[in-house]
Amino acid sequence: MSQPELNGIVAVDGPSGTGKSTAARRLAGSLGAAYLDTGAMYRAVTLAVLRAGREPTDQEAVAEVARRCRVEMRTDPQHPGVTLDGVDVASEIRGAAVTEAVSAVSAVAEVREIMVAQQRRLITVATTPVGGIVVEGRDVGTVVSPEAGLKVYLTASSEARACRRSAQDAAAGRESDPRRVRADVTRRDSLDSNRGIAPLRMAEDAVLVDTTELDLEQVLRRLHDLVAQRGLLACSERSR
Repeated sequence: MSQPELNGIVAVDGPSGTGKSTAARRLAGSLGAAYLDTGAMYRAVTLAVLRAGREPTDQEAVAEVARRCRVEMRTDPQHPGVTLDGVDVASEIRGAAVTEAVSAVSAVAEVREIMVAQQRRLITVATTPVGGIVVEGRDVGTVVSPEAGLKVYLTASSEARACRRSAQDAAAGRESDPRRVRADVTRRDSLDSNRGIAPLRMAEDAVLVDTTELDLEQVLRRLHDLVAQRGLLACSERSR
């Protein structure tokens, strides 16, 4: 049976709590595409920094750790994941300590150079000679893949994002304090939007999608419509 598959790159950017990770992964899975969570890569480096006992604000020490550690990504949307020096850290990187430090670590120029180079390699593998990948993060459409055929910037009110993050933490068994989560969301917005290198911002040619009043299925329908409108679908024979 002929099924539509993604042929090209979809960049999904935006702050935390907008639903971009779940939406991007689901979109990739439905279109037979690869999926890359760039934020998980920075979280993995942050975990390496913390394990090494380095201060996240010590840029030289952070860069040294980034050069030494090995971060590898699984790009199958059905089984995504990240390993640090060969060990799965998908759960550990979502903890409070990493969340507190990741903005400082990801603002280090050499960290971003290393991670962006790796992200571009993964994108090339997924799309050469043909194929598709959905990449989500904060600077995908502006820095990592400005040539993406579709750039989407997901946003939502701070209240909605804090509630979603709190619910995600609770569902994963992590401590969930809505007030703390909202403060953290606001703090990360400020740090990521005002850093000197690759700040969080919407690409000029990105499509803004406000998810405040949308559920996941509504967001996915919007993304599918945008992919089709950009001519990024190709038919492929899948065995059933």
